[in-house]
Amino acid sequence: MSVNLFTPQKSSTGRVIRKPRSLLKSLCAIPVSLVLATHIGLVSAADVNTTGLAVTDTEVTVGILHSLTGTMAISETGAQQAEKLAIKQINEMGGILGRQIKIVQEDGASDWPTFAEKSRKLLVQDKVAAVFGAWTSASRKAILPVFEKENGLLYYPTFYEGLEQSKNVIYTGQEATQQILDGLNWVAKEKKAKTFYLIGSDYIWPRTSMKIARKHIENVLGGKVVGEEYKPLGDTQFGSVINKIRLRKPDVIYAAVVGGSNVAWFKQLKAAGITSKKQTLLTISVTEDEVLGIGGENLEGFYSIMKYFQSQDNANNKAFVAAFKEMWGKDSVIGDVTQAAYLGPWLWKAAVEKAGSFDIDKVVAASEEGDIELTTAPEGYVKLDPNHHLWSKARVGQWMKNGQAKVVYESELIKPDPFPEGYQ
Repeated sequence: MSVNLFTPQKSSTGRVIRKPRSLLKSLCAIPVSLVLATHIGLVSAADVNTTGLAVTDTEVTVGILHSLTGTMAISETGAQQAEKLAIKQINEMGGILGRQIKIVQEDGASDWPTFAEKSRKLLVQDKVAAVFGAWTSASRKAILPVFEKENGLLYYPTFYEGLEQSKNVIYTGQEATQQILDGLNWVAKEKKAKTFYLIGSDYIWPRTSMKIARKHIENVLGGKVVGEEYKPLGDTQFGSVINKIRLRKPDVIYAAVVGGSNVAWFKQLKAAGITSKKQTLLTISVTEDEVLGIGGENLEGFYSIMKYFQSQDNANNKAFVAAFKEMWGKDSVIGDVTQAAYLGPWLWKAAVEKAGSFDIDKVVAASEEGDIELTTAPEGYVKLDPNHHLWSKARVGQWMKNGQAKVVYESELIKPDPFPEGYQ
């Protein structure tokens, strides 16, 4: 099912169905099936919901589960805002299978047991038809057993280490081949880099990502890792690491510091005189959301490898950015995970409409047929692979003083491969 944007749709009688003028300013992906469902009559709840989900003749309930408090709030706030924007737009266009989407929101509070508790509540008590949420791999791993046991459906928006594929998860962010490996290839080629210092927060995603990175550096690029260190999530003391970096003089600092720790990390690097004028730094964990707290002046000239940057110059992204700022304020920013989170409700809608049902097994089956695509997403064309991951491009952005990134590299479309040979 191809999802195009801004294109007038026709009803079964051939009549052109025009979108409200106000929504032409917004990014509204509308499958033909959704438009038709709102014009040919409502299918009863009993027909589209046979498994006891929170679906009525007028509403369908979904969950949003992100950290609104704690160290991860700096990163996750934008994701839940984007999900709400997508749901608002879908509702304004008539909803999904003729039903308005109702949101139940929970706070994971940057605490993995809390994520598990809240996910169980959403699935068992609220009986939501889908959940959009989580950010860290630790939170995803904490809630995954709950989703698999209760047969829930999670749309997970964050770039991650890969090495996972679950029937109950749709991964709208990039996996290792689309970020870690492609980014290392770029920096080795463009900067003639041979030595690397690896630094990350101390939990599953940074450690697994650095394990993959080390294998690629040593076995594929012929380089050398001259240091590797991890700091507790939320830590703000980087003096000892910075001293080691100054001593070992790596060609590249390769960083996966997460959440609020980034503020201290980049400010302390600058205070120590480690700037882009003297040092190449490539991070896989900093988006515009984090830069808003860090300050563009504190990482000017450093690089991030992502699939999306707010500065991307295309009409669809400009419309998305405008709609986001209209809803959340002119000073709000949009990072990689925020954009990936925005895709979740649209992909769910496309699969539900394709299946003609909210039942989890039917929605998953529709998602696995390989023909759901967003032809004009903010990042550009994406396609849902049967392995539950998206085909996407990798991009390197160089940070500017104003907190935005200049895209200096863009890959071809990369097929997702969550289990790359030789990296497991």
